[in-house]
Amino acid sequence: MTETVGCAFDVDALRDKYARERARRLRPDGIDQYVEIAGEFARFAEDPWVDGTFAREPLTDEVDVAIVGAGFGGLLTGARLRELGVESVRLIDKAADVGGTWYWNRYPGIACDVESYVYIPLLEELGYIPAEKYAKGPEIFAHCRRIAEHYDLYRDACLQTDVHEISWDARDSRWVIHTDRGDEMRAKFVSMANGYQAKPKLPGIPGLGTFRGHTFHTSRWDYGYTGAQLENLAGLRVGIIGTGATAIQCVPHLAAAAQRLYVFQRTPSSVDLRGNEPTDPQWAATLRPGWQEQRKRNFHRWSPLGEGAVFDEPDMVCDFWTELGRNLTARIAAADDPTALSIEQIMTFREEEDYKVMERLRRRVEEVVDDPETAEALKPYYRFMCKRPCSNDEYLPTFNRQNVTLVDVSESKGVERLTEKGIVANGVEYEVDCVIFASGFEITTDISRRYAIDVIEGRDGLSLFDHWRDGYKSLHGMTSRGFPNQFFTGFIQGGVAGNTTAMLEQQAEHIAYIISEALARRATSVEPSQEAQDSWVATIRETSIDASEFAVSCTPGYYNNEGGGGGEGIRSAIGDPYMPGFYVFDELLKEWRAKGDLDGLVLGS
Repeated sequence: MTETVGCAFDVDALRDKYARERARRLRPDGIDQYVEIAGEFARFAEDPWVDGTFAREPLTDEVDVAIVGAGFGGLLTGARLRELGVESVRLIDKAADVGGTWYWNRYPGIACDVESYVYIPLLEELGYIPAEKYAKGPEIFAHCRRIAEHYDLYRDACLQTDVHEISWDARDSRWVIHTDRGDEMRAKFVSMANGYQAKPKLPGIPGLGTFRGHTFHTSRWDYGYTGAQLENLAGLRVGIIGTGATAIQCVPHLAAAAQRLYVFQRTPSSVDLRGNEPTDPQWAATLRPGWQEQRKRNFHRWSPLGEGAVFDEPDMVCDFWTELGRNLTARIAAADDPTALSIEQIMTFREEEDYKVMERLRRRVEEVVDDPETAEALKPYYRFMCKRPCSNDEYLPTFNRQNVTLVDVSESKGVERLTEKGIVANGVEYEVDCVIFASGFEITTDISRRYAIDVIEGRDGLSLFDHWRDGYKSLHGMTSRGFPNQFFTGFIQGGVAGNTTAMLEQQAEHIAYIISEALARRATSVEPSQEAQDSWVATIRETSIDASEFAVSCTPGYYNNEGGGGGEGIRSAIGDPYMPGFYVFDELLKEWRAKGDLDGLVLGS
């Protein structure tokens, strides 16, 4: 038996319980349980914020750098290019403004649950301090716009423009970009910053098109229907499908507004306290140059994706993301001889501390939720980081409201079907006026679906989707042979941090450096040599850590490709990472740039 605060639990029994709970939710169709938002479902991706009267003439001009995507990845790449003196930069995005995730997601209650001083990039560069420890969505969206304005990235931007085809023209070493606006623009360099939350997904529920009430996806919130303050929901019955990070934030607001709210849950999220608070101006006044980078590094070291126990510095953030790291460090420090511990002993400690954290969160459910049956259904039975951890102070108390019903669909592995009048689950029809899909984004589907671009063709018509079909092939996760002058951001054979924007900053700096150097050297093309690419792929494989046992043990979700059901196998949401560590990778990139010889890249003249 293992002791934790106020309770004891049996690790072996819990391990068995986790396995049984996972099996209840594993579906034979795996990732195929979701349908692509296209054709009859295309309306779920329509932009509710767009100016429907916008029109412009097709472009046939040329820029030095085209950046596909205007979220943080695109903005940071553009910002670093500007700092290096590259003036001809064009952001291209289907949205009507910059912001990416923070443009699309405007549902009630939206906020970032990673500390804002860590998550929001370029705070020092722009002289901005967030208003709260955990910033609300509108503040983050405003900061995205602030970046675009500060670095003059609106100047040549093509917004409300959807890229359909990108192809390499070897005759003049240019990328040709075709869009839904009839554009045929050309670019010396293309940087792909599409984002991993660019395309919403829908559960393929039978009868999806038969419901006669109102429907929308949380990433395209319909305030025209709900009202700006959700006042139009008074007297209406609402069903929301999904209980991930988005639902955790918007469910309390829906419950306060609607006559009746049904929350359909396959797998509960782990929900810790948030305890948000305003930024202390006295603390802010003590900050010195370099404070944000120091804090980001500190957060990473203590986070679940950190690089080992931390003994030489305090936990600056000290929240639910860093608890496991704090507990593990304390456990190691309490050993008779910490230096003598084997990796197997440390991993055993980590697993036990993981169980303690999750048991504490389950106890919190019992303490907050009045109805025992509802409370039991809301308990997360899986390892920390199997499903994205959440924090919220209002979500669990919402289930004590008389107008809220939790519908647990774990036994049927999801909602059974939609009818003209409502939602059928566990053989019961719940009549509703509105169905809201909080079903997330295409994160582990095929790259061609995630990128939402029909054609990406490199040299000799080589399709990127075919090239990467059996695994990524790159140098440092940002360039790929056969695709000269093209760069990639995201979870591709590089460093992976618990703070996604830190990863995007790292990539933006490296990509901007290569592009600026290629321009300065008047190179017509730059791409990895076959030898350098093969060497990096080998490095990724040789340094990889087999985490498949953990992934297979996890509850089905987007972190593990829905548990690998349907025969697809486990496909990680973090791609094929460089496992020695995020800041180890950062130092590797810095040393590579310091050499100044663009080692491993072939420059055309």
